[in-house]
Amino acid sequence: MQVQERFLRYVKVYTTSDPQSGEHPSAQRQKDLGRMLVEEMIALGLTDAHMDEHGYVYGTLPAMEGCENAPALGLIAHMDTAPGFSGENVCPLVHENYDGGDVVLPKNNTVLKVADFPFLAKMKGETLITADGSTLLGADDKAGIAEILTACEYIQQNHLPHGKLCVGFTPDEEIGEGASLFDVEHFGADFAYTVDGGAVGGVEYENFNAASAEIEIQGVSVHPGSAKDIMVNALLVACELNSMLPADQTPAHTEGYQGFFHLDGLTGTDAKARMGYIVRDHDRASFEARKQLLVDVVDKLSEKYPTAVIRLNLHDSYYNMAEKIAPCMHLIENAKQATSDAGVEPVVEPIRGGTDGATLSYMGLPCPNLGTGGHNAHGPYECITVQSMEKATQILLNLVKAYSKPLGKE
Repeated sequence: MQVQERFLRYVKVYTTSDPQSGEHPSAQRQKDLGRMLVEEMIALGLTDAHMDEHGYVYGTLPAMEGCENAPALGLIAHMDTAPGFSGENVCPLVHENYDGGDVVLPKNNTVLKVADFPFLAKMKGETLITADGSTLLGADDKAGIAEILTACEYIQQNHLPHGKLCVGFTPDEEIGEGASLFDVEHFGADFAYTVDGGAVGGVEYENFNAASAEIEIQGVSVHPGSAKDIMVNALLVACELNSMLPADQTPAHTEGYQGFFHLDGLTGTDAKARMGYIVRDHDRASFEARKQLLVDVVDKLSEKYPTAVIRLNLHDSYYNMAEKIAPCMHLIENAKQATSDAGVEPVVEPIRGGTDGATLSYMGLPCPNLGTGGHNAHGPYECITVQSMEKATQILLNLVKAYSKPLGKE
């Protein structure tokens, strides 16, 4: 089965995660794809292919004879799609020999314009895949799944030398819980790569340190006609709090390694308000300073408005994996070489977000990320080409070959 055929099968399975459920997996529908993948993995000869009660799928290709001393390499992708846009009833459209121009999709007056997405022009002549405009496509991250299993099939059919190869597919990555119940010890890999989103050739091992901040403001609400020196308007306090944070350190004003405060929720009345922030920074010291600034701002406002109650709840989400990758930079050097050998220019850049790999790295499994070839994730403009998936598959095969020998041996 080719990577295109696999991909088209997977995207039609409804796997959107549910951030409100509080269950694991967050939506049982993710197991529909999990069961399909287990059957396919068994057919491909992966041993112990199974799905656990939480929707995690695992399987292993035992080391080929003569490669038993090679490190165990893991390949991981996630099964869920993002809850921000519909992932149900996905209708993938295949545009053969794409002409490099604007693409008019049949639903919701959706047009992929080259002026908005210049990378489209570089895809001229390739086989472009989109949704129909009413849903996302699901290349994030069903392309990664298709690439991993296509690589496994090639390995088996062509007897490609390989060490122990560990394959894992996770639920709930899109809601930040993809690695939360991942069984690293059972998985059995020494090192791993997530294969998750982004242009083919992407090699990523630096990500944000991340925290969430919830702020509750209990004001003093009285009749506005007799409010002088008594009322404390919770909404105005919220606005004042936001004004005390650097205005130029928001997502719209930052790039690269620059961190930010992102106000992603503000609700309430004059009596009570709630604010939600996400806090991001690549540098750990700067990350801690950002959190401390929030603490200081809340303390100052609490002192200024003693009759109000202002509560701050800070929660760290994940950390920059770079410090966990640093002792094993062979993962990055081998990925760059594997990418070049596939005829693709490697692009090493920081992730302005996080991956399952960040959490897994702190769980003892060093795990940088590789691009799948997907673009415009999480919305109706999502797209990918068959050729980019084929290149991503070749990169995986090159890595499997690179790790078919003990480390340090050519």
